[in-house]
Amino acid sequence: MFSPEQENISTTSSTKVPVKYGELIVLGYNGSLPNGDRGRRKSRFGLCRRPKANGVKPSTVHVACTPQAAKAISNKDQHSISYTLSRVQTVVVEYTHDSNTDMFQIGRSTESPIDFVVTDTVAGSQSNSDTQSVQSTISRFACRIMCQRTPPYTARIYAAGFDSSKNIFLGEKAAKWKTSDGQMDGLTTNGVLVMHPWHGFTQDSKPGVWREISVCGNVFTLRETRSAQQRGKMVESESQELVDGSLIDLCGATLLWRTAEGLSRTPTVKHLEALRQEINAARPQCPVGFNTLAFPSMRRKDTPDEKQPWVYLHCGHVHGYHNWGNRREEREGREGRHRECPMCRTEGPYVPLWLGCEAGFYLDAAPPTHAFSPCGHVCSEKTAAFWCQIPLPHGTHTFHAACPFCARQLSGERGYVRLIFQGPLD
Repeated sequence: MFSPEQENISTTSSTKVPVKYGELIVLGYNGSLPNGDRGRRKSRFGLCRRPKANGVKPSTVHVACTPQAAKAISNKDQHSISYTLSRVQTVVVEYTHDSNTDMFQIGRSTESPIDFVVTDTVAGSQSNSDTQSVQSTISRFACRIMCQRTPPYTARIYAAGFDSSKNIFLGEKAAKWKTSDGQMDGLTTNGVLVMHPWHGFTQDSKPGVWREISVCGNVFTLRETRSAQQRGKMVESESQELVDGSLIDLCGATLLWRTAEGLSRTPTVKHLEALRQEINAARPQCPVGFNTLAFPSMRRKDTPDEKQPWVYLHCGHVHGYHNWGNRREEREGREGRHRECPMCRTEGPYVPLWLGCEAGFYLDAAPPTHAFSPCGHVCSEKTAAFWCQIPLPHGTHTFHAACPFCARQLSGERGYVRLIFQGPLD
């Protein structure tokens, strides 16, 4: 389930078990990308201790130099961040090697400095081709995460990543400023937002407040819009340290951070498969056709089969697929049409049910008894209740709750419904 990345792994000498810092999981995917995970582009990415530290930390600051001189400094074989203040003035901060940290970079670029390639998530998309026509709002070098190589393996996030020349350039239009201690800092165009849940990622979790992270890792209130020139207010009482359940929004994709400790308490795919088989072993029946229903294999996540359970989202009664109660003018379509439930006469959307297969999104190991509306993804009650109260960034200045398994905006009074199965009659 949680197999570590094969590259850049360091193991402890005594046990040979990889030291894992945690995992990043992209919201909107149900266990893998639609066309499968490939190389650095996947739905989840494990951060493991590298054989050799590659972290960096700020060192020399070059102030008031021309852009040409700044370029000469930046071209050295070391990392640097350039802050262009005007056409004649640029501040360059050189970074030096830090043997105590490992650096991981996330972004849209497929260039080698990016460890985890992330593209825009399109809600409910079934294939990668669904996302290709969208003009991306994710930065090519969006953010970087620094992990301490020694316990407690603290992970800290910073906006912007170093490019193939080991540079970060903040141009004239980027929000930037000099801090009270004389250092430079800035924000990326669309920003990197972070939300730390209260009480971590547990059954007691409550949503925290969305903040913006700067290039130097400082925490700010949100700008009026994603790309506004004016930064928010600095929040000195809060940190860029990631906790289990922290959400990272890159303006086009949202990532969930799970710590290694948190993952050890999370249900595995094997556990979810056992729950699936347990539900099917109870032989739930369609109350209209009396045929036995069964959740399909977790590998099949797109096309409904003949035994697929369907649900009336307004009441929660589970049926097999049938044409009963279908409004005449809507008989051409199958999924998502309003139907009248044969059990209680409640009218509402009628959709197939799909098991949530991404175990990292679950808060507990309880049976999958509730379904998100309108998509029909099924998970435990506490998992559904948690995600329904999380406001996820959408576009440049709006927020809404969404299903973690497909990213569709939730609807209905609560955003989810309790499933009512009918057992076998014999």
